[in-house]
Amino acid sequence: MFRAAVTYVVAVIALAGIAFALYAIPGGRSVYAAVLVPVILFAGGVGAFIKTYRVWKVGGTWPIWQGAGWFLLALFLVCLSIPGSAALAS
Repeated sequence: MFRAAVTYVVAVIALAGIAFALYAIPGGRSVYAAVLVPVILFAGGVGAFIKTYRVWKVGGTWPIWQGAGWFLLALFLVCLSIPGSAALAS
């Protein structure tokens, strides 16, 4: 269970990193690309909480998935500043 949760979190962070790279490329400072970063992290957090519920329902080890969800949502809150800085730079 731990390996699956860590793989999920790393994959979500990698997707958010790719979205941030698309935003950070010189000349490509699009507000839409900047909005993708927190959207991906939020969707990943919600997905982890859905997985938490499903694992809990079958009696599995659910706290690791809950931790993954909270980690992604905390990272989402940190990355909410990216679209704001993109909007101010435009």
